[in-house]
Amino acid sequence: MWPILAGIAIVIRLESKGSAVFRQQRAGKGGKPFIFYKFRTMRVDSDPFGPSPKSGKDPRLTRVGRILREYSLDELPQLVNILRGDMSVVGPRPLYLSQIPEWSERQKRRLLVKPGLTGLAQVSGRAQLTREEKLELDVRYVETAGFLTDMKILLATIAHVLTRKSVYEKRYSHAEYTRGMKL
Repeated sequence: MWPILAGIAIVIRLESKGSAVFRQQRAGKGGKPFIFYKFRTMRVDSDPFGPSPKSGKDPRLTRVGRILREYSLDELPQLVNILRGDMSVVGPRPLYLSQIPEWSERQKRRLLVKPGLTGLAQVSGRAQLTREEKLELDVRYVETAGFLTDMKILLATIAHVLTRKSVYEKRYSHAEYTRGMKL
């Protein structure tokens, strides 16, 4: 994989200045902080805590970044997180540390396992789901985790990546969704 990772990094740097790899502190197992890696898909001056792009036309995305997101190639640097033991291949996606106080006790159960490169929420709707729906699926994963579940999620992930399903966020939270319906 290293030649592919290096090639992607070079293409990112050729298109725009700044680091090819985006680093950010995220919550790991037990809420323990770790440095999370992704290929940078947005312009350097973009807010790293801003809303996720809702389409490939988002002006914050670079041309290369758009392609990386659509094929989920921006996630490949997380293989380093897996090798370091911060993440597993399957599990709830790692979220911001600042979000933990917002979660209910049930939602905090997602912290009982290592975060993953892919998870139940990603193959059950990914960007089509609200934050609350994703958290519920994360907890459901924790409650049902096992080898067969992980294999099903991995196979579904491959299918989603090949079809580029649900890449861009449609709605972030239930409150945002219901506000949009009233407009």
